[in-house]
Amino acid sequence: MTSSRPAESSGGSRASSPGLAVAAVARRLGVAPATLRTWDRRYGLGPSGRTAGSHRRYTPDDVARLLVMRRLTLEGVAPVDAARAAVEAGDAELEVATRSAPALPAVQVESDLDGDEPEEEFAETFVGTLKAPAEPGADGDEDPTLPPSGEPKEEPRGRARLRALPGGATGGDAPAMAGPRSASAGAPTSGRVSALVDAALAYSRTACDSLLVLGPDGDPATWWTELVEPAWLRLSERTVLAGPGEMPEVVLATAALRALRHYTEEFERAMVEAGGPPANHPSRMRKIVLVFAAPDEVVPLSAHALAAALAAQGAMARIVTGPASTHRSVELVTMVRPTAVVLATTQNKPDLDVVHAVNESHPDLPIFVGLRADAAATDLPFGPTVQRVRSFTGLLHEVLAVIKAR
Repeated sequence: MTSSRPAESSGGSRASSPGLAVAAVARRLGVAPATLRTWDRRYGLGPSGRTAGSHRRYTPDDVARLLVMRRLTLEGVAPVDAARAAVEAGDAELEVATRSAPALPAVQVESDLDGDEPEEEFAETFVGTLKAPAEPGADGDEDPTLPPSGEPKEEPRGRARLRALPGGATGGDAPAMAGPRSASAGAPTSGRVSALVDAALAYSRTACDSLLVLGPDGDPATWWTELVEPAWLRLSERTVLAGPGEMPEVVLATAALRALRHYTEEFERAMVEAGGPPANHPSRMRKIVLVFAAPDEVVPLSAHALAAALAAQGAMARIVTGPASTHRSVELVTMVRPTAVVLATTQNKPDLDVVHAVNESHPDLPIFVGLRADAAATDLPFGPTVQRVRSFTGLLHEVLAVIKAR
């Protein structure tokens, strides 16, 4: 793989410092020096700095890209794909990778490689985490993840945390908590997704906010399917030894909900300013969609993402939150009289009692259920108005088609 790494910017956010030799960087990453030489030779992830004596040295940017490469290979990403993501990583992603380095497992290298060997594999034993980098801003540099308003940092960099390798949550007899798409098999491996996972594992609210910005011209559906959902699924596969008050999933979910709320508020304001009807106008309420989540889904992110994606198309949607028994759900549908009902979830096999109850009481009401797993589809009620949809995008398009037809 030929490197297409962009040239370093003198105005970068990482402070310049004397370059590091290969041995120092190998200790920093917990890999063999020969592995770094292999990554340099094959993928162009080598030192770009030089000393006065023309010795090659790793710059802070070089180390940040190696941190991305190291983490992705530990997650099971093929080296060539991990290297591509590291080479293409932007400044924001590199900054997050550097500051979230405690999430990287440290390893004890048990065998070194010869520079001529064909693969860069080596035996390793998980022994803890790498030492946390210095607190951003300690040397006078400004934290690039702070918003322009200068809002103070909420999350101090704490102690390094011991973390299990990816996949711990789904190993053995532990049930899979997320959807059927595994982050290590088929999920996007972009640097942006990886940076978001790192930010959540580092409990960095500001970094998550920065990565999850959904601008006025953004598409909530693409934002969900290409960024948030892959990161959410990766987090669900992690086993984390956290301290009191520390939950990476909550950090990501809170930032995602905040981004969706801000986007929807801005979109609605722009619509009204352009002369369109407000959200509570009867013309819009007549075509409202009720979005349910699975009863035991603590944070129904996919339901919120679908409601925002519908809003971006001018449709009105409301998410049913809080305890909602089958009886209460039927009451809500009777009272609201929606155009359609949707069950949006990332679970493999959600409870479908609400779907059955609503279908029995309102047999003519279109009901869409987002289910990727074929096994769960056998539990759906049989009827012409109940439709199973495999993808988030398909779910959005089916609901919009019903709205336009009414």
